[in-house]
Amino acid sequence: MAIDFSAIEGPYLRDILDQPRALEDTLDSLGTTPALMSIASRLRSGEFGRVVLTGMGSSYHALHPMSIALVNQGFTAMMIETAELVHYYNRLFRRETLIVAVSQSGQSAEMVRLLEANHRQSALIAVTNTAESPLAQCADAAILTKAGVEFSVSCKTYVTALLALEWLNGVLCDRDLGRVREELERECPAVHLYLSSWKDHVQSLIRQLLESRHIFLVGRGTSLAAAGTGALIVKEADHFPAEGMSSAAFRHGPLEMLSQESFVLVFSGDELTRELNERLVRDIRAESGRAELVGKNSDLPAGKLPSMHPSIRPILEILPVQMITLALAAQLGREPGRFELASKVTTRE
Repeated sequence: MAIDFSAIEGPYLRDILDQPRALEDTLDSLGTTPALMSIASRLRSGEFGRVVLTGMGSSYHALHPMSIALVNQGFTAMMIETAELVHYYNRLFRRETLIVAVSQSGQSAEMVRLLEANHRQSALIAVTNTAESPLAQCADAAILTKAGVEFSVSCKTYVTALLALEWLNGVLCDRDLGRVREELERECPAVHLYLSSWKDHVQSLIRQLLESRHIFLVGRGTSLAAAGTGALIVKEADHFPAEGMSSAAFRHGPLEMLSQESFVLVFSGDELTRELNERLVRDIRAESGRAELVGKNSDLPAGKLPSMHPSIRPILEILPVQMITLALAAQLGREPGRFELASKVTTRE
């Protein structure tokens, strides 16, 4: 099948291909400050009874790996969308709460309200791409990503946020930061290598997605980040129905929707539940459904990822979904990622 790539070779694609540069620049900029190290010390000494992880959209989904890491370290971590936090969970704004807030712009309506509602009651760590934003300026400590200007749909701001959050994990959990940096350095070449074959990936996915009318993206554990963000960017970039959820939740109802018009992308994820996820693919195919795996055992070249350290996997997992957004756009003959109703920064609640 001859593919006309001209429709998709625009600013959104350029942002996707700029991700290795964005990751390298962000990694080079990461470090520690006295304010950040002080908060980490207070957390480990028991001064904070809970850590509230908050964001909206892809910034919220990016927090899944950190939530698991903090809980496994013995801390009490809670993921709450910022819009819900400021209206329904505002009793959490106390001295014994540490807030980690993620926002690429640092100035969305929800983040501005968060700063007003908290009123410096809880210590706040910001992860943002915008140094001059209200979030960065009002935070007790800030980690800045170096994604640069982004056209529309979150891609390089998302992967750099994941990188920054993994670094923050290392700081808060008192890991060897030299080793953390070594682990994260491996991801930039892996992302570059995957994206070097983007045309082949898009072409193979167009064949896979023919006749699809809706897409499910499912996974477990840290892969919930890619499932949630993946569904969001498919809808944003292509105006195409997509839903992200856990692999277990998919069996509790949505499995009934299996047909030739449904395409299920399953993230194999961590070793702990990998067999469960791979079994889901086999079960879907046994019911004549259409499913593909993302991971080292994928049959689909666009879904095949190298074996990497668990801290890097969430960044690599979003790449096949980005290829899906390009494939759908090429199939539909539309420019991906150009907003018609939404805006890059959400300024109204």
